[in-house]
Amino acid sequence: MAKRILVVEDNDLNRKLFCDVLRAKGYEVLGCADGNSVIASAHQFRPDLAIMDIQLPHVSGLDLIAQMKADPKLTRVPVLAVTAYAGKGDEDRIRAAGAEDYLAKPVSIGPFSAKVLALIGE
Repeated sequence: MAKRILVVEDNDLNRKLFCDVLRAKGYEVLGCADGNSVIASAHQFRPDLAIMDIQLPHVSGLDLIAQMKADPKLTRVPVLAVTAYAGKGDEDRIRAAGAEDYLAKPVSIGPFSAKVLALIGE
């Protein structure tokens, strides 16, 4: 059975790129553009990994990561944060929210794929 990855990204081009790359590698992928529907989508989809943009409209990706980690059904889902924030202290804040790993945008496919593989355990 294919591993499932939830991709939370409000930018249509980035979301499509991430989803296309992951599908090409054999993963089952659900793209989510609306931060307000992430937790409900995660409950239905039951992902093995979440890729989370940090800067989303209406809700912070940091808050969503914290909500996932506080949810008994989602707490074990590893999170790869993807963000344009690459300043001093940003990685610490992202990891403190509960993300297992972090990539700064613009994202290169090689490092992205390597981090996904490391987190999903295939």
